[in-house]
Amino acid sequence: MPGFHKLLLAAAALLFAVTFHAPAMAQETESDYWFETDNLNPGLPPAPDGIDRETPRSSLESFLNTAREDNWDAAIHILDLSDLPLADQRANAEDLARDFLNLLERKIVIDWYGVPDRPDGLDSRLSSDRAMAGKPQKSILLWFVEVGGRPVPIRINRIKALGEEPVWVISKQTVDHLPALGATYGPSKLEQMMPEPLREPAFWGLRWWEVVGFPLGILITAFSGWLTYKLMSKGYNRNRRIAPESLLVATRGPIVLLVMTVVLSLISNNLFIFSGRIETVISPLTVMGIVVAVLWLVVNAADAILSRLVTFDGAELSAIGEGQEQRRSVATKVSAVRRFMLVVIAVVGVGVVLNEASVMQSLGISLLASAGTLTLLVAFAGRNILSNIMASLQISLNQSARIGDRITYKGHVCSVERIHFTFVQLRVWTGRRLIVPVSDFVDEPFENWTMQDHLTTFEVVLRLSHRADITPLRKKYHELLDEKGVPDNDDRSCLVTDHDMFGQTVLFLVPSEDPNTGWTFSCEMREALLREARKLDSEAEPLFPDSRPIEEAPDASGTMQRG
Repeated sequence: MPGFHKLLLAAAALLFAVTFHAPAMAQETESDYWFETDNLNPGLPPAPDGIDRETPRSSLESFLNTAREDNWDAAIHILDLSDLPLADQRANAEDLARDFLNLLERKIVIDWYGVPDRPDGLDSRLSSDRAMAGKPQKSILLWFVEVGGRPVPIRINRIKALGEEPVWVISKQTVDHLPALGATYGPSKLEQMMPEPLREPAFWGLRWWEVVGFPLGILITAFSGWLTYKLMSKGYNRNRRIAPESLLVATRGPIVLLVMTVVLSLISNNLFIFSGRIETVISPLTVMGIVVAVLWLVVNAADAILSRLVTFDGAELSAIGEGQEQRRSVATKVSAVRRFMLVVIAVVGVGVVLNEASVMQSLGISLLASAGTLTLLVAFAGRNILSNIMASLQISLNQSARIGDRITYKGHVCSVERIHFTFVQLRVWTGRRLIVPVSDFVDEPFENWTMQDHLTTFEVVLRLSHRADITPLRKKYHELLDEKGVPDNDDRSCLVTDHDMFGQTVLFLVPSEDPNTGWTFSCEMREALLREARKLDSEAEPLFPDSRPIEEAPDASGTMQRG
């Protein structure tokens, strides 16, 4: 019986293992570790012993070592020629290997740290949240190369032929594209015409002709930009504020950048086919240069056209008259639309650049972009800028401050000259410019003298003695307003608003139909009233309080003391 129980327990354990573990075992099959084929490159002779195809890294290293030594009989075994007819494999293998070598040296910069050196292709660097973390790989993406306007993946696969050990070779899909890739990125006619010493390796993986050709290409690019600038500047009169050539001048900068970018692209793709080390710098620069030039051209051309249709001159818009209210509103709204379009254009431009897979890979930030980390970093760094942009749009939409409005901000009498993305430019009455962050401008209360009704009443306050007779000053006050043509209505007023032991406070209201000149007019009124008060003070009863500053009051001995 004890033996029977043991047999029963063993059978139950075996049943449990088969029931619950068999599916898990079935999930991992040999097809997860390699691609199977009946025969790998049957049109080639047996692979020599000098190549190591056990891991992805060793396979690539073997190809570079043998190809650079012109040992093409060994290098061709790193390619999967399965898609070629059997009779053509040996005949075309060397040309395909040469095309792949040119591709590696001229377009691809291999990240050797990212190429696994394990037979199963497992990448131990991947974080646990990645899909392939801790899993073997049978196909590894090395790079993307653009051909005919579409990206072509460059892959290395693990292949197992019947009765043989699995090996890592360049995928047959990549091999199918090698003729087109070789024609696009192979040596140019100019390079083929160069003397052999110039085509020899120099340093940093460059050839001697690249050491000379790259600075020459930069000089040609700079010369093309300088020539374009001179041609577009011909006949431009800098002393004219708005010239017939203003649209040409506005588009001069982006066109110069566009020409330089196109010239650099033509040089790197046709005249000099540079190696991957230089190409990884030129490729993103040309893409970003074209995007920036086109978007810059659109913005400048739109600004030049808008400047002819709508004026943004704060001095001209601040004038009071018929239709000026509408002109200020239109200018402010158009400025807001322009800022909104700039944001849209900037987002589109960034999207175009990030959409270029080759650029992202060249810059080495594809991992950041795919994970969304780049977006978080940009959003965190630009949160203040974004808040200012939204605040500037808020001002333009609610029309609380328009271009040309006369306002008082923190004690400054000024007019609104510009509403930018991140700041508001105010022109103080003295001619100075006050730059205020938009977020601060929105949070701080201010007076808008131009908003709605243009009639603004300014205050002139004089401090007079108790014995002063206000009647002569009141008479002079009305005479001054009559001279300026101010209507005699309820807006005029001369009032004693307060008094204390030192004297009485007299308030003179100065109405003005033009807020731009009203403050200056009130200053002139104060000066004229003080002049009249001094005259009356010298001829009759004293008008000003009889008091001295406390620091000049006499001490007990009668001596004047200063604080």
